[in-house]
Amino acid sequence: MLRFVLRLLEDRMPAHGAPVYLPALAARTLYVIEGDATVETAVGSTYHGQGSAWIGDDAVAVLAGGQGARFLRWELVLPTKDDGVLRAAPHCTSVVANSATIELDPGFGWLMRCDRVSFPKGGIAYTHIHQGPGIRYCLEGSIRIETEGRVSTYDPGEAWFESGSAPVLAPTSADSETSFVRCFVLPRSCKGRTSIRYVRPEDASKPKLQRYRVLGERFIELPVS
Repeated sequence: MLRFVLRLLEDRMPAHGAPVYLPALAARTLYVIEGDATVETAVGSTYHGQGSAWIGDDAVAVLAGGQGARFLRWELVLPTKDDGVLRAAPHCTSVVANSATIELDPGFGWLMRCDRVSFPKGGIAYTHIHQGPGIRYCLEGSIRIETEGRVSTYDPGEAWFESGSAPVLAPTSADSETSFVRCFVLPRSCKGRTSIRYVRPEDASKPKLQRYRVLGERFIELPVS
């Protein structure tokens, strides 16, 4: 098993400010919460509006558009004392929203996926597991996570880690729709397929009201040192 850190940062960039430079690493996902931004690599660039995601391992420059940009930045890195905060970008703000140490088996091929999950009022994700670890970020509403004997509630702007292997029951707000965006690391065999597995047989046949939108996924290569 190889040990990595999966971390989530929330960054804010002013309108038409200087570009932010991010180094190459094992894998990175950028998700635009507000505004828009252009992501430049050595071979090209892509524009991303609100609600879209970019996934890659390249060194990149990120340029905010006319309204500035607020975006989430998931990074898979080798264990390091550097927390990823944008200290060299004085006109930007950057905070660590969540971070976890994970172990990945190099005998598998892996991919990184970013998707958005939406629930109607009173929706619930029945007790389930996933095929890999990830960090979620609540966008609207409220979600309660019941796992390993603990109960935690997350509101907009709050993030949490799920190992994937620990069963989770997740009821959501009865008063409003709930949605979250997540990034997780999955076996390559999950490409284009759901990663969820229901723990209780009786839950597998129940109607599922949550809606999924995959924003992107990409095969990744694990560095060994």
